[in-house]
Amino acid sequence: MGIMIDHHLLANIFGILGNFISFCVFLAPVPTFYRIFKKKSTESFQSLPYQVSLFSCMLWLYYALLKKGAFLLITINCFGCVVETIYIAMFLTYATKDKKTSAMKLFMAMNVAFFSSILLMTHFFVKSPLKVSVLGWICVAISVSVFAAPLMVVARVIKTKSVEFMPFSLSFFLTISAVMWGAYGLFLHDICIAIPNVVGFLLGMVQMVLYGIYKNSKGEFEINEKKVNSSTSSEQQLKSVVVMSPLGVSEVHPVDVTVTETVEVPLSDHDHEEDPSKEMEPSIEDGKCHVVTVPPQSV
Repeated sequence: MGIMIDHHLLANIFGILGNFISFCVFLAPVPTFYRIFKKKSTESFQSLPYQVSLFSCMLWLYYALLKKGAFLLITINCFGCVVETIYIAMFLTYATKDKKTSAMKLFMAMNVAFFSSILLMTHFFVKSPLKVSVLGWICVAISVSVFAAPLMVVARVIKTKSVEFMPFSLSFFLTISAVMWGAYGLFLHDICIAIPNVVGFLLGMVQMVLYGIYKNSKGEFEINEKKVNSSTSSEQQLKSVVVMSPLGVSEVHPVDVTVTETVEVPLSDHDHEEDPSKEMEPSIEDGKCHVVTVPPQSV
């Protein structure tokens, strides 16, 4: 006796779970923008990930409206459009003049001109029976193309043997999100939704495997990366952690980490002639601790 599977019910279940996880991922940058609000400055943060995410949400929302029967895809991308618009508005409010100009140029080029060209092309130059299919493959092409960013992070992890650029929690939840939306697409028999999420799932698995391999590694940076100016080596460096989900949830999460450098300073003859009885005390200057070690004197 065969078991009857209600594909529509399963699609709804996975779609609801996908909405919940994607909702959480969309809210992940809230601490970043709270910091921007408090400091009244965008510091080293960039608007690119939020603009790309808004563009992706708009594209998938347009696709879901044309397709019909994809209500759960509409809900999450509507929420994404609102949230990403707020993020971009806050960025423009507190950005410097140069950053504000660059962000506005990017917004007009990608979210206005490029999106409008796709909308006009599919509306006026593609026949009705093919509109959904053509737009769906455009969404697939754009979603897959932006995987270049997380692939660069994977390469960086392998190169440095360090997972500081790839938080496990974000990789995990985005992998689960890809599973939910991939299943949603499969049960809806929509290959355009399924393909980007299959790619996202595979990439997420690679990230988690790499995390398991290198989580206890301190990381080995190349010598060229260690040779930085003394004025910048003590400053806090901003690392960009890139995570990706094809259904509009693509973020670059900057994480503040302090880059510490071990600098060998050759001792001059004068240093050898100093009185060995004098103890060298750690000095604190500008919030940095400098410890000078005196080599043992021969007796």
